[in-house]
Amino acid sequence: MTQPTTELTTIETPILGMDCNECARHVQGALAALPGVAEVDVLLGAQKAVIRLDAAQVTWPEIRRAVEQAGYRAPARHEALPASHDAATPIHAPDGYARQVATLLTLVVGAVLFIVVIGEWLGFFDALTERIPAWLGLLFVVAGGWPIFVNVARATRRGQIIAHTLMTLGVIAALAVGDWMTAAVVVFLMRVGQYTEQFTAEGARRAVKELALLAPQTARIERDGVEVEAPVSTVQIGDIIVVRPGETIPVDGEVLTGHATIDQAAITGESLPVDVGTGDRVYAATIAQLGSLRIRTARVGDETTFGHVVRLVEQAESRRGEVQRFADRFSGYYLPVVAGIAALTLLIGRDPLATAAVLVVACSCSIALATPIAMLASIGASAKRGLLIRGGKVIETLARADVLLVDKTGTLTTGAPQITDVIPLNGRTANEVLALAASVERYSEHPLAAAVSRAAVTQQVAPMAVQEFTAVPGHGACALIDGVHVQVGNRRFVGEHVALPDAGALASQGKSLLFVSCDNEPVGLLAASDTPRADAHTALAAVRRLGISHIELLTGDHEAAAAMLADQLGIAYRANLLPQEKIAIVQAYQAQGRTVIMVGDGVNDAPALAQADVGVAMAHAGADIAVEAAHVVLMREDWSLIPELLQTARRTMGVVKLNLGFTAVYNLVGLSLAAFGFLPPILAAAAQSIPDLGILANSARLLRGPKMSR
Repeated sequence: MTQPTTELTTIETPILGMDCNECARHVQGALAALPGVAEVDVLLGAQKAVIRLDAAQVTWPEIRRAVEQAGYRAPARHEALPASHDAATPIHAPDGYARQVATLLTLVVGAVLFIVVIGEWLGFFDALTERIPAWLGLLFVVAGGWPIFVNVARATRRGQIIAHTLMTLGVIAALAVGDWMTAAVVVFLMRVGQYTEQFTAEGARRAVKELALLAPQTARIERDGVEVEAPVSTVQIGDIIVVRPGETIPVDGEVLTGHATIDQAAITGESLPVDVGTGDRVYAATIAQLGSLRIRTARVGDETTFGHVVRLVEQAESRRGEVQRFADRFSGYYLPVVAGIAALTLLIGRDPLATAAVLVVACSCSIALATPIAMLASIGASAKRGLLIRGGKVIETLARADVLLVDKTGTLTTGAPQITDVIPLNGRTANEVLALAASVERYSEHPLAAAVSRAAVTQQVAPMAVQEFTAVPGHGACALIDGVHVQVGNRRFVGEHVALPDAGALASQGKSLLFVSCDNEPVGLLAASDTPRADAHTALAAVRRLGISHIELLTGDHEAAAAMLADQLGIAYRANLLPQEKIAIVQAYQAQGRTVIMVGDGVNDAPALAQADVGVAMAHAGADIAVEAAHVVLMREDWSLIPELLQTARRTMGVVKLNLGFTAVYNLVGLSLAAFGFLPPILAAAAQSIPDLGILANSARLLRGPKMSR
């Protein structure tokens, strides 16, 4: 008998007190261990947990208790956020002076390091420790490090090793050999390093916080002809919202009346404003720079396009790649290795001070810090430029990609056919043929009809009045113009009673043909094609320079159209493909050991996007399936973002490898010097903070976008 499906509930709650990647990992482990919890993501950047659970098996007090036992805090139940909370609710932004404080802390650390080195050289600390009672030094150490020691004790009881475990061992080792001054320096640098890391990580998360702060908290709702200002959370789908010049649009919706120039940088990353009018779509968190609008609400809260953007960036840091998981595993093995080196130092050298120095110099948590800070900085900065990347694993995969597969319609091309040729027959002029076609087609809903109308506007050809309009779906349309029976359509429709000329040359180029006849006499034909995007050729050239060895067009369009486009862009192609055939092609490349990027429009290419190692959706803002299905979402249809994406991934992995390499070499040198007695404990305490600061400074470079080569 089929078992009933358990209905899962999703809740979100703030987690207070997390300041590093290990913190998030321990909270996640504690929550995942609860019975009834199916899935949990702890988001360090957003300082919250997203939990999918069976409400019948786990209660809120149990969740809160698990968080507290992990060493952190969750709010009272009434403060927890349901999963449907308004995504535009501000995440507490960093204070305006955060950057100055971080700089000040760095200067303080530098000054302390300088004083420690000079003081050790001059013997200042020996004189100081002789004058200050040991009990007073011990009191300073315990008071200064108490919050950290408590967290370490809690983690140790659970059998967990956290970043501060090794630092605490270093403090204990220094006290054990009677060197409370070294212990005090370690505690001081622990606290300063903790604050510096928080502020640096805050800078990396600032992109998310700035995005969240862009959304307004109130909306002007039109009710019974009266405008009422109310919280955004009270807006309902279908409500009429009034937006005045200079105001931020609070919802996704359709313009009912009015015209405005809109700054859409928050959604697309594009700095140039766009003009909108009646019938156009507008998006939450965009700004009406000029003009007023009346908007019918289509989406509110976290269902808006802006809500998707914020949620994706928040969740990206929880999707860790292999390098980050390696760093996590390494941190778990690091403490036993250091403890072994310290034991050997004591057994062989019989030098307690050298043993203490080994434990102190190994205090740095730089290995655990090397990857997540870089990934968070890169993902946050990319989001501001219109690139939504779903986590560190995607960045790693992009960095080693060597195959690019691309959809045609709406991806490499504009998705809107354009009239490329107007050929008059039997004494007519091109403008006469275009005028006849535009007159009939302006009442048709076919995409080629829209292309004819656009061409008439471009050529300043005015359509004529028609009577007795009739559309034949899939074939064409006809009407009376000044008593003349005019037909516009494909060869089968128009050629039923008319002898049409051969147009094989145009058809062989993959163009769609429209024939025009008057009273059963051919007067002309029009050819249309879906034109490539203006920036596609340049972008593909940049992709090749970045090392993508194979670029191929995959399309369901016919052979001639695919061949013409592929020839223009200088790439390989396959035509007449069904969705399952595109998936098979992706799988075939993967079976060869290739790493595949698939770029599509996020709708009909969703299966292939999901199958690819990295699926990239060139989505219109608001295309939900693109936002949900792809690994990367480009919030504006700009092909220059593709090479920028690849360059960002490779630059990020370069920073991560430099972080890891620097840390490994630094720790190896430091441990060696300490084990052989060349690094006294007080200098070891000073030295252990240097790799952390180096990694933070190196990763901060990713907050600036890559410089694209021309």
